[in-house]
Amino acid sequence: MRAARLIKMVLLLQARPSMTAAELAAELEVSERTITRDAQALSEAGVPVYADRGRTGGYRLIGGYRTRLTGLGRSEAEALFLSGVPGALREMGLEDAASAARLKVSAALMPSLRDASQNASQRFHLDAPGWFKETPAPALLPAVADAVWDDRRVTARYRRQEAEVERELEPYGLVLKAGVWYLCARVPDAGSYRVYRIDRFTAVVSGEERFVRDEEFDLPGFWEERAAQFARAILKSEVVVRLSEAGMRRLPYATDAVSVREVLESAGEPDATGKVTLTLPVENEDVAYTQLMELGPEVEVLEPLSLRERFAEASARMAELYR
Repeated sequence: MRAARLIKMVLLLQARPSMTAAELAAELEVSERTITRDAQALSEAGVPVYADRGRTGGYRLIGGYRTRLTGLGRSEAEALFLSGVPGALREMGLEDAASAARLKVSAALMPSLRDASQNASQRFHLDAPGWFKETPAPALLPAVADAVWDDRRVTARYRRQEAEVERELEPYGLVLKAGVWYLCARVPDAGSYRVYRIDRFTAVVSGEERFVRDEEFDLPGFWEERAAQFARAILKSEVVVRLSEAGMRRLPYATDAVSVREVLESAGEPDATGKVTLTLPVENEDVAYTQLMELGPEVEVLEPLSLRERFAEASARMAELYR
């Protein structure tokens, strides 16, 4: 336990010019007194940890000290090689850089762990897009990715409905969702963060000016919040349905899983026939028709009447086909 903590402490100090005892204690989840003892132990072991005294002092490594990654265990090394997404790296123009980085990490590992890369790649592979969907990488993705890495402001033109709009953006991060690339960016004029589909960009010009990144911006948290907002925003209509037990099980796979989960949690008891009546939020009647048709005879539409009539007509036509 302590050995792993000492290794992590060295790696933290390698990554930053200096860290206070309080910062190290918070990162390592120990007391500041333990940090003092660990720093002394590292120094006695030959790791040049230097302590700056005073209110603004802290710990730092001197002499450009760097450690080889011999502290990695097999599971840690294999997990490290799983962190890359080959297809996404290729689309961003980072495949060569990622390959070079993997080679450098492999060279730093102990000989007994150098097969970690092959072990991981032969056992796990991420294929992000959905089935039967071929989504080509946006042509402007590498340019956007370069701006994200360099914290450079960009002037972007993008399609919005029938018009083209030009915006100055501070590109904070990229998200790959179901094969589609999105840019999370701050609009300086508005002072707000927004999400853009990169395949709708028609031009991206990266300037020389770098923006100051808000260190409190949390890309995963921001995306999760916006994705939930988007899902709820498009569900503007409601339908009332009666579902069998099988229909209840299949419903999350046919419609929006997040909203359905909330509805199912508040569902009442089954009626005498074993069926449950639910009010579902849907995008519109056409989308509801397409989604609920997947459930076949396991769903009965009660409202609105217009949608019920469409199901009745489709059922009659199907019955005629299979008479």
